[in-house]
Amino acid sequence: MTRILVIDAHPQPHSLCAGLADAYADAARQQGAEVEVLRLAELRFDPVLRHGHHGEQPLEEDLQRAQQLLTWCDHLCIATPLWWGAAPALLKGFFDRALLPGFAFKYTKGPFPRRLLAGRSARLLITSDSPAWYLRLFMGDSAVRAITDSTLRFCGFGPVRVSRFGPVRSSTPEKRDQWLRHAAHLARQDHRRPRPTQRQPALG
Repeated sequence: MTRILVIDAHPQPHSLCAGLADAYADAARQQGAEVEVLRLAELRFDPVLRHGHHGEQPLEEDLQRAQQLLTWCDHLCIATPLWWGAAPALLKGFFDRALLPGFAFKYTKGPFPRRLLAGRSARLLITSDSPAWYLRLFMGDSAVRAITDSTLRFCGFGPVRVSRFGPVRSSTPEKRDQWLRHAAHLARQDHRRPRPTQRQPALG
C-alpha cells in the first residue's frame, strides 16, 4: 500500500491550498493509499531556526511527528501558495526546523551530501496570483526551484513534479472547482506511478 503524506502549507484553514490538499488526499485514499495530512497552521512549533545548524534547538512534539511521517511516507504532496515570489514563512520555517542535518541530509567528506530521504517521490501543488509564464520568464521560477531543487531534491526526494494553479485572484468558482478535480486526478495518477527505488533510512 502506498503511503502518502499531504502537507497543507497555507496559514488559513479554508484556502484554495487546503481544498487542493483535501482533494488530493481524498482521491488517494479512494485508490487504496494510506494517507496522512499535516496542516502546518495547526502545528505548534517555533518556525525560527534560532542557532542555525550550530546549536541545539529541541524539536517540539509536532515536529517530531512530522519527521516520523516524512520517514514513513513513500510520496509527499505539498500544497502551498507563492507570496512575494517565495514560499510562505510558515513553510520555510517548517523546512528550516524539520529538515535537519542527520535527518534529511548528512554532509560527508565529498562535495555532495548524503540524501537521507532518498527513495521518496514528491508533488508540489502551487497556487499563485501571477501566471506561470510570468514566474518563469521574469522571476526565473526561483521560488519553485528553491522548493524542488534546493530543498526536496537536496534531501533525496525524486522525482519531484510540479502542478500550478493560477492566477487565483481572478479565478471563478467554476475554475477553482476544475482545479480541485485536477488535484484529484493528479493523486490518482501519482498513486499508479511506480515508487522510487534505492530508499535509504531517514536517520543516519
